[in-house]
This record gives sequence, structure tokens and C-alpha cells, in this order.
Amino acid sequence: MQFSSKLLEEAVNEFSKLPGIGSKTALRLVLHLLNQNSDEVTHFGNTIIKLRQNIRFCTNCGNISDTPVCEICTHPKRDRSLVCVVEDSRDVMAIENTQQFNGLYHVLNGLISPMEGVGPSDLNINRLVERVASGEPTEIILALNPTMEGDTTIFYLYKKLKDFNVKITTIARGISFGGEIEYADELTLGRSIATRVLYENSLLK
Repeated sequence: MQFSSKLLEEAVNEFSKLPGIGSKTALRLVLHLLNQNSDEVTHFGNTIIKLRQNIRFCTNCGNISDTPVCEICTHPKRDRSLVCVVEDSRDVMAIENTQQFNGLYHVLNGLISPMEGVGPSDLNINRLVERVASGEPTEIILALNPTMEGDTTIFYLYKKLKDFNVKITTIARGISFGGEIEYADELTLGRSIATRVLYENSLLK
């Protein structure tokens, strides 16, 4: 792609680094910004800078937050005996949209993937073990993507938690193998949470 401006080219290259954004879409976005007034573009840029500089991760669950402990963890009406373990914050948003779950969450920030060099020590697992060891949760729901990496992570977590006095369940397979939780429709995801099953039962099959 030929550019008449080096500044334009640099901006398009930066937008192209975003997931799902190709060079043509990046060009459209940059040209759109150029057509906005200066104040709007400045506000847009400052919003991104403010996000990167000030965003936090909940010290309790690992979810994206504006405060040290997120609003979900501090909400007085949440069922603290239920903890739903997810890969990342996108899955928290997807499950929240179903309005079928009123417990707490734990965000791993990834899945075990030897092929990509991601091991258990790279994930937010130690904090999960601490939460379970405290005795507050009575059920851990492993709501991870039905993929090889997701199943590997579920098995690892089961081995880490099985000796604690806690029920370990997984979401029902309403989501096809290889699918992703964040893209599941709300009805399917809601039913998968509601009809969760004991993980150890699946090991006996």
C-alpha cells in the first residue's frame, strides 16, 4: 500500500497491529480520525493513554478494574461460596451478560499451552489456591474454553484443588469443542453454567 504521508503510514501500521484489523480497515479508521475535529481526536488519544496508565487488576480475582478490588468482588449480594474460573476478562463479561451467575470470578489470564511456552507459573493459579484454602468458596466452576489447552488447564487445576474441601464442577458442553466462551450466545452459555457437572464424573467416562 502506497502512502502520501509518512505520518499516515505510521498510524495505519499501528492500527494494523490490533487483533482483527487489516491494513484496509486500519486505513479507514485513520482517515476517519483525520476527518474528526482536533478535540475529539485528542479525547480519543487521551482515553487510550489513561486506560493504559491507570487500569488495574483486582488483587482478589484478577479481573480488570478501576480499583484495587473490583466491583464484583466487593458487591454485598454476590454469593461468595461460588467462584467461576475463566481464562480472561472477556469471559467474565460474557457470563455476566447471561445474568445466570451471581457468584465471584477468578481470572487466570491465559491457559496452559506448552506449544506456546505457557506453563502453570505464568497463570494466576497460586491466588486461586489461596482462595480455596481460605475455606470461603464451597464450589469452583471451571468455565474454560472447550479446547485442548482448556482441558489441559482444567485437569491441572483439578489436581491442584481436589484435596481441598471444595466441589469442583465444569460447565456443561453446550459449547462445541474448539469454541470460545466469549462468542457463545447468552442462552447457550447461561444453560452451560446452570447445568454444570462434577468434573470428577467426567474422568470416570
